[in-house]
Amino acid sequence: MAYRKMGKDIYHIGASDRRINRFENMIPLNNGLGVAYNSYLMADEDAVILVDSIDGAVLREWQDNIKDILQDRPIDYMLIQHVEPDHCAGIVATIKEYPNMKVYGSAKCFTLLNQFYQLNLADTDRVVIVKEGDILETKNHKFQFIPAPMVHWPEVFMTYDLIEKRFFSADAFGSFKALSGNYWADEVDMNEWWDELCRYYINIVGRQGASVQKLFKKLEGIEIKEIMPLHGVCFKDGENITKVLDKYDKWSSYKPEKIGVVQVYASMYGNSKDLAEEFSILLAERGVRNIQMFDVSQTDASTIMAKLFEYSHAVFNVLNYNTNLYFPMHNLFHELIETNYQNRKYALMVSKSWGGQAEKQAQEMLSQMKDVEQVGETFQILSRRTCEQKESLIQLADEMVKSIHALK
Repeated sequence: MAYRKMGKDIYHIGASDRRINRFENMIPLNNGLGVAYNSYLMADEDAVILVDSIDGAVLREWQDNIKDILQDRPIDYMLIQHVEPDHCAGIVATIKEYPNMKVYGSAKCFTLLNQFYQLNLADTDRVVIVKEGDILETKNHKFQFIPAPMVHWPEVFMTYDLIEKRFFSADAFGSFKALSGNYWADEVDMNEWWDELCRYYINIVGRQGASVQKLFKKLEGIEIKEIMPLHGVCFKDGENITKVLDKYDKWSSYKPEKIGVVQVYASMYGNSKDLAEEFSILLAERGVRNIQMFDVSQTDASTIMAKLFEYSHAVFNVLNYNTNLYFPMHNLFHELIETNYQNRKYALMVSKSWGGQAEKQAQEMLSQMKDVEQVGETFQILSRRTCEQKESLIQLADEMVKSIHALK
């Protein structure tokens, strides 16, 4: 059995999947990065409480963990905070196995359970519909329920243990990356985790910034000693709790974490790449220290978007393909719109050889992003940069540097 005791009567009973290649069949988890599916079991003197289930890929491990901990003891309460299927594989079997178990969830939770699993519990005496401020109290725990709709699904609620100061946060504060025995943030090198927390947030929760900010208002004045998300590491040390809360506040209010530049270029034959390299050097020579570069065809959009949200400035180096915006760049812009990319400055570079709509289409998509402002004039090359354009490129670099300095 592979479970870990996380406190005097709480166990982490989830498991990690290192075989998965794409999260939600879309976001790459390459090179065995994997993902952890977290679930929690509390067994105090008078009650057993189960918090959420897991994905079907790790169902057997989860069930074995429960059996090994409880032996013949029944589960008294199950809290279903989130009904996305990667957290639901064990729900139906658990409800059947423990006929006296009370099931706590939002009204929308039970609607979705019926839709996904034809599990109609709404009219039974086993169901407890949770509402704002409701309390479930056992001998050692006092759970307060905090509805958090659209963080990131409509049925979500979160749970705060007033005695342990422990916050069960559903998908919030989660991360890509499998766990390897060290389940607490202070046990791992968080430099290996922060990028995956950001990539997870931007791609999974990012669109719901306003809902996350509403959650923060509900949490005002609440002392949090532990954060227990449904993916990734848990948090119990003050430094990392403060840091992850600060990051979520910035991400959900669309504020950059770093002053610097992310260059994203599309290049088929190397000319746009050369332009991007040259522009990065011009910025570096002018004192810009945080510069990231991505080939939009080689790096997945999920990674590029996380960096674009992290940094204050962007350079989009686009090109025409069949007279339209290069497909991977079009996809990136579409995903930025969908995740509410905003409050950033950008420069635009365009490559064409005889015509096309790339610049127009790029500007139309960028105009759909709130408070995203262009720096300087669009820099255009015909196939490749000419010697005569050198001064114009330098001028654009100077304008970008001026915009960066205005934020310091």
